Amino acid sequence: MSSSRRRLAWILLFLSPALFGVNMLAARYVTFVPPNALALGRWLFFCLILLPIVWPRLWAGRAAIAREWPDLLLLGALGMWVCGAFVYIGGRTTEALNIGLIYAASPIVVLVFGRERLTPARLVGVILCLLGVCTVFAKGRLGNLLGVRLTSGDLWIAVASASWAVYSLLLKQRPSAFDPLARLWLIASGGVLILLPFTIGEAVLWGGPDLGDGRVWLAWLVVAAVPGLAAYAAYSFCIAELGPASTSVSLYLGPPYVGVMAWLALGEAPHWYHLMGIALVLPGLFLATRPVPKGA
Repeated sequence: MSSSRRRLAWILLFLSPALFGVNMLAARYVTFVPPNALALGRWLFFCLILLPIVWPRLWAGRAAIAREWPDLLLLGALGMWVCGAFVYIGGRTTEALNIGLIYAASPIVVLVFGRERLTPARLVGVILCLLGVCTVFAKGRLGNLLGVRLTSGDLWIAVASASWAVYSLLLKQRPSAFDPLARLWLIASGGVLILLPFTIGEAVLWGGPDLGDGRVWLAWLVVAAVPGLAAYAAYSFCIAELGPASTSVSLYLGPPYVGVMAWLALGEAPHWYHLMGIALVLPGLFLATRPVPKGA
């Protein structure tokens, strides 16, 4: 590995959480595009941008596409519709930092249901993460949690977070003939197909995006290029150069990055219960997701 590639990988390691975080800012800011339409545009432009790169591999593996299409549609529904449109719906009524903190709990679901060894340290991590997310849900007040007085946005994000966990589990468990980039393109294409009827229904019932508004096209391009192509490419490059263990460090940077970005870009100052949630979630993630030593 060249030293320049390693330096670039470390830079991208700390940059990729900010790239992913742009999508959470978009969920709050891009209210002039309906949620399903925003998700559809994101993944449609993503596919168009990436198509020239993956086309040779798609053509060579066209027989495998015919075998894998049920998985591609299912993964597209989970990863691009639920984890896309639901986040944009939730962003209408909850803060960006809430989105980041609730989403940060999804690896815990992967750990619990992914047949991973649940050591005492991991169990403590799971408990800390759950306490952190509950703190955000309850806005720091136990009475709120006992009364289940959650915003609708928090619930949409919680469903999206759980869907991302299921998506991650299925992605690992379902075999594929394609490399990760080509498979991601196929999954995104499946997501576009799933999103299309929901976007049409959304437009009929509540109105579609104003295609004459340049902001709409700019929003689609930004969410496709930044939290889509750039974020996934940076994360994949880090895994290839630094390995999955080192790359997983970036997971812990998500909530504070989103908090700072939302404060600067949207004026959403974090509250004390957000800081308490971060203080519980970050060490919880560290304990819950660190590899188990061999022989332990």
